[in-house]
Amino acid sequence: MEHNAELRDFLRTRRARLSVDDVDIGGTGRARRVPGLRREEVAQLAGVSVDYYSRLEQGRHLNVSDEVLDAVARALRLDDTERAYLFRIARTNLRRPRRRAPAPVQRVRPGVLRILETLDDVTPAFVFGRRMDVLAANRLARALFTDFGALPPRERNLLRYTFLDETTRELFVDWDDVARDNVGTLRLDAGRHPDDPVLMELVGELSVRSPEFRRWWADHNVRERTHGTKRYHHPLVGELTVQYESVALLGDPDQTLCIYTAEAGSPSESALQLLANWTGDRVTGGR
Repeated sequence: MEHNAELRDFLRTRRARLSVDDVDIGGTGRARRVPGLRREEVAQLAGVSVDYYSRLEQGRHLNVSDEVLDAVARALRLDDTERAYLFRIARTNLRRPRRRAPAPVQRVRPGVLRILETLDDVTPAFVFGRRMDVLAANRLARALFTDFGALPPRERNLLRYTFLDETTRELFVDWDDVARDNVGTLRLDAGRHPDDPVLMELVGELSVRSPEFRRWWADHNVRERTHGTKRYHHPLVGELTVQYESVALLGDPDQTLCIYTAEAGSPSESALQLLANWTGDRVTGGR
């Protein structure tokens, strides 16, 4: 990710999504050739000069204050995740790019693996790392999705699975929403690690192989998913709806434990139990 370009494109896409009807600003009567707010309108809303905002949007090396970034975030109506992302890429932009040593291989500590094992018969659970790499998954999670551990290391990635494995379009009932959210999460990770060559290789590959990824990556949306609901159509147990909770693992940078649960007594809970029994029979060789 080229830092100047990322700051420029993020700000441009944020103001392009706003309408003059969304903001309290005068002088909007003249015809508009493009949608969204103009630079001078964002500058007016943020209380800075047009020249200053223009230089910020161009990604120039400005010693921009927190107060100005806050004002720009309010003017562009950024949510908390977008605001934090703006601060991060603006600060990164001030640092001189440098070559970095390859990131160490991420490993899941034994205690966390034991947690996954204890959930094997009741709850699908994953550990995700940087770039949404799947670092570990329990038996029920592998049965719900796919056996990531059987794939080559570089293929154990949720983005590659979502966009390049055609079975996901049937498995994920809301495939478009899931895929867009995954892209936004990857964009957030790119803001944290702008010099990660493996991440850039992943973005390049997906941009070439998936027109949807290429389009959504260009939107510059960011997502931070901590909890929510997902719907699946599983080839063995049919429809099920689960709630997920994502918990950052303190002491293990960039690792997240994600646990899926179904409402007690629901058909989805029964479907998970059926899936657990089926996978248990396969593991033990039961009839």
